[in-house]
Amino acid sequence: MNCALRQEILRAFRFTLDPTERQLAELARYAGAARWAFNHALAAKVAAHQEWRAQVNALAASGVAVEGARKQVKVSLPNKASVQKAWNQAKGDSRTGADGICPWWHEVNTYCFQSAFMDADAAWKNWLDSLKGARAGRQVGYPRFKKKGRCRDSFRLHHHVSKPGIRLVGYRRLRLPKLGEVRLHDSGKRLSRLIDRGQAVVQSVTVSRGGHRWYASVLVKVQQDLSDKPTRRQAGRGTVGVDLGVKVLAALSQPLDAADPGTALVPNPRHLRHAAKRLAKAQRALARTVKGSARRDKARRRVARLHHEVAVRRKSGIHELTKRLATGFAVVAVENLNVAGMTASARGTVERPGRNVRQKASLNRSILDAAPAEIRRQLTYKTGWYGSKLAVCDRWFPSSKTCSACGWQNPRLTLTDREYHCQQCGLCLDRDINAARNIAAHAGIAPPTAPGRGVASPVEDARGAYVRPTILRDRGQNVMKREDSRSNSLLPPQRSDPLALPPPAYTQPGLF
Repeated sequence: MNCALRQEILRAFRFTLDPTERQLAELARYAGAARWAFNHALAAKVAAHQEWRAQVNALAASGVAVEGARKQVKVSLPNKASVQKAWNQAKGDSRTGADGICPWWHEVNTYCFQSAFMDADAAWKNWLDSLKGARAGRQVGYPRFKKKGRCRDSFRLHHHVSKPGIRLVGYRRLRLPKLGEVRLHDSGKRLSRLIDRGQAVVQSVTVSRGGHRWYASVLVKVQQDLSDKPTRRQAGRGTVGVDLGVKVLAALSQPLDAADPGTALVPNPRHLRHAAKRLAKAQRALARTVKGSARRDKARRRVARLHHEVAVRRKSGIHELTKRLATGFAVVAVENLNVAGMTASARGTVERPGRNVRQKASLNRSILDAAPAEIRRQLTYKTGWYGSKLAVCDRWFPSSKTCSACGWQNPRLTLTDREYHCQQCGLCLDRDINAARNIAAHAGIAPPTAPGRGVASPVEDARGAYVRPTILRDRGQNVMKREDSRSNSLLPPQRSDPLALPPPAYTQPGLF
């Protein structure tokens, strides 16, 4: 019997808004207010940081060591509380004629400003943690000011839980504080019933614009039954290995539908390629317009709408795939791909120019269109929701070059070889399905934390991925492949170490 444990988790319910013309103007006003508040808080932090730098430089010029000067100088960095206190004193009020830095503040909900102040604190903390090496992932740059037309239009509103101002009115309307009721394109029946049963409490709402649409992401604290083990149907399917690629979006060690062997290969929809002609036409029309004109703004909105439609289709397909994987199998095994290295530019430098730059750029677009990192991110939290586990295969394991039946390796396998022929046992199989079977056999259960979060350990890289600490690579060399290509191509194919390989997981006759 499956044992479920009820826990409180945070979930976001995303709705597409259908605002009126007046509400569209109000949403844009709120986004502008949040942008102004973020820049105001960031300017206070930058000023304090520049003052600290000036004092450190003055001490260093007087003969004090730089490290000692850094420790001696103490400048308080304004946080959300201090910024808001100073803002309240200097904001002014247009209703009474009091001049100030923000006399129109009463036209916007106060939580719009407060959430932007908190976002500035988070941006500054992310930069400091990345600078100190306490944050996994790509290095975070110095916080930048938000500019209208360049940053994403969004704002976040909170409310008192005891007196909820953010609530659903029926199934098709969402009430936002001071903005009123906004109609929804979607149905809020699912969230409304959770709230009526007392299983969900609304915490905040984030309103953002994507292309020509406005969206509301309602953050809710939900009491949800989280299973600690897979269901009987999931346990019956066992482990599935997922080999992500470009030719096919995903090759599976066993089909999604047990009755349909063709579902072992998930086709790549290539959303960006299918929209390439329309995008090129729209971008050429944008390039012919005059900056600052009304026609340019119209052409810009056309390009943004096309890009947004591609993103929506891509995310919808990925959500469908990841949910079927998380709910259909007990363990989902994936590779630890270095997407940033795989999509690095091949342009090179002036002294050492790259080769096949245009072909590599096309490949990078195809990889990013497949979104392998987004697939793993969704699998990370969905497997925790539906009782399954996520297993991760070592980045350097040669999954495509190893026979899934006997462990024989072919180091001379190239990307043009679409079928794997084993010279040891005679296995002839699609190379992607062969790789998926190897991933399922050699993957280890991943820790419950999401990838890219927390502090990276000494055996992890900046993205939280396990690497080989004994291999020294050239500092200027990019990791372009997902398999260890250090094998000498002149050596004959060889069998892997049987002690390092677990027994094959697919030995039942007639399984495929």
